[in-house]
Amino acid sequence: VQLQASGGGLVQAGGSLRLSCAASGRTFNTYAMGWFRQAPGKEREFVTAINRSGTTTYADSVKGRFTISRDNAKNTVYLQMNSLKSEDTAVYYCAAASSSLVVTTRPAYWGQGTELTVSS
Repeated sequence: VQLQASGGGLVQAGGSLRLSCAASGRTFNTYAMGWFRQAPGKEREFVTAINRSGTTTYADSVKGRFTISRDNAKNTVYLQMNSLKSEDTAVYYCAAASSSLVVTTRPAYWGQGTELTVSS
């Protein structure tokens, strides 16, 4: 599966933004999907994931502020980000894997990344 992330940009602290990740192929609904991020000078970290049935999991740092969702008809996964903080500044990557356990640790497929900058 090929993934194309979009929607990044510059946002003020406290603001909101929605990222999208469009997937190719006809088997999107069989994949667990996730979002990761990599801040400057830091390692890539898990943000959130959603499995095939819609069950979600979040990193503690974004819980209550970020929401992942998927639209299987559009082969797209979304990341709604609210109450943004400067520490959310990073390149955000979408990812896919065969299961929600795998997508949180070692996804098989990665998108190219979309950059979010949160100004304080």
